[in-house]
Order: sequence, then C-alpha cells, then structure tokens
Amino acid sequence: MKYRTIGTDPKNRREVSVLALGAMLFGSQTDEETSFAVLDRYVEAGGTFIDTSDNYAFWVDGGQGGQSEELLGRWRRSRGVGDEIVIATKLGARPLAPGTSYVDNAEGLSAKVIRESAERSRDRLGVAKLDLLYAHIEDRQVPLQETVEGFAELVSEGTVGLLGVSNHAVWRVERARALAAAAGLPGYEVLQYAHSHLRPRLDVPDGLFPDGSLGHAGPDLLSYLRAEPGLTLVAYSPLLKGAYTHPDRLPADFDHPGTPTRLKVLREVAQETGATVNQVVLAWQIGAELPIIPLVGASSVAQLEESLAAVDLELSPELRSRLDAAH
Repeated sequence: MKYRTIGTDPKNRREVSVLALGAMLFGSQTDEETSFAVLDRYVEAGGTFIDTSDNYAFWVDGGQGGQSEELLGRWRRSRGVGDEIVIATKLGARPLAPGTSYVDNAEGLSAKVIRESAERSRDRLGVAKLDLLYAHIEDRQVPLQETVEGFAELVSEGTVGLLGVSNHAVWRVERARALAAAAGLPGYEVLQYAHSHLRPRLDVPDGLFPDGSLGHAGPDLLSYLRAEPGLTLVAYSPLLKGAYTHPDRLPADFDHPGTPTRLKVLREVAQETGATVNQVVLAWQIGAELPIIPLVGASSVAQLEESLAAVDLELSPELRSRLDAAH
C-alpha cells in the first residue's frame, strides 16, 4: 500500500492509504459477513481510509439511512479497530422522514443539524472523534456563515478533525473557505466529487442540480485543486459502478463523441500493461499530478482485490500522456 497526507493542520491532518474504500452498501445491500470480509481484507492490505455517510443507504429500504455507519461500528468493536483507521462520514443529505429523499426533504446544514447529526454519527460508529466530516450536499436555505461556524465549533471542541465538502458548486466551496479563513476558522480541505477517466456531459440537469451537474469534478474544480495545494480530491465512482466492464451500465450523460475515444485508449493501455481497464483507471488517478484518492466500492473480496492491485500499477509518462490527451 502507498499513503498520502490529507489536511494541513498538524493537529488533525492524517496519513491515509491512496485507495479509499466506500462502505455505502455495507449493512444493507451487502450483508454483514461479506462486508466484514471486505473490510478485513482492505485493512490486511494496508488500507486505512474508509468512507461512509449518515444517509447510507436510505434508498435500499426506504428509511433514513444509518445502516453503513452502524455496521462499521460493529466491525470496529469486533476487530478492536482504533484511530489507525480513518473513517470519513457525511451529513446534510439524510432524509428527514422515511419514504423521502435528499432531493425533496434533506436535513440540511444548519448549525443545529450539524451538531446533532455529527453526534449521531459518532454514536453509530462508536468513536469519540470523527476523523473527517463532509458537508454532503448544498443547503442554500441556511446562511453559509452559519454552516461554516457550525462545522468549526465541532473541530474546536475536538469531536471532529478534518472538514470536507461534496457535491457543491466550486464557487460555494471557495466562498465557505474564504469565510472560514477570514474568521480564523478551519475550513474544507477534502473535496469529494465523482471523477473518472471517462468524462460526462456537465450540462445535464437533474433533481438536485437544475443548472447541470455540480457533483462531478469538472474543469473548474480541477483547476481549483491545482491552485490550492492544501486540498485533496477524493474521487467517488471512479469505476462508474461497473460500466467499464459492463458498457450497458454507462449513464446517459456519458453518451457523447468523446467517450469512444477515451475508452479505446483505456483498452489499449490495459492490453499493453497486462492490467484490467479498471486498474488502469485507478492507477491513472493515484499517480496523477493532482492529489486524487480514488474511492472504490466492493461487494466481494474479489472485486476489492482487483482494485488493490492497481496501487502497484505504474503508468509510464508516455502512457499517462496518451490517457490524458484522449478526447
């Protein structure tokens, strides 16, 4: 395994594995025995960075989520896991009532919600301190200053370490970070966005993003990352939920002329290196010039093994240049 540092404050920054493990479906769609086996193998391989959320996975049973955090809490206790494993969680997108969702009934990012939701997450995970806490989705009904101060209070109290943000417009991220800096408060340092080698159309609206997607790492976010060396991108859905090996799963927003070209180069590089296409995608992210940590899901140990092998896949400058240039 290889490692990199997230965060800048000596008190809260952490060294984490360059491959993060997503626990989204653990305890719901993925049964406990399988979830524990995947977690055990990940840690055995040197993995130290696990990702969850307080709303995972509400859509499986129509509830409000919490199953993933609860399972991780049981796994931690049964294995005697301590703070050597960094567990990141998120708040803000938990449905306020069963049968609703984050699109129409999210808990939001008020100071009250931040405090209460973080406390519930600590209880479910069985930890005194959340290593990394994200604002999961935007809440434009609450003043940004209130959200910034709400997160900062938890850091000052020692119940949260690092702060992160996901699925926000880049201008909102910068405004929140500017407010925090002006007040001498800790701000967002880890950005979690969808990112893969294939590029989606960013102008396709959905229920959460009426002006087009804010959930993908587009040019604005990548250039922001380049300008701010203290930030790290955690790339979710790097393998597009299996679409590289099952093209029928490719979302509609990837249906554009650039996709076949990038797929062709990916397959050529995979053949030349003897790796799988999935491994090339992950290695391309891990070895990128920008600080990117791919976040992979796994519903079996075999799936995890494929991702773990990508850590040791070194792409030559020539191969990387070909992958970068394809469009």
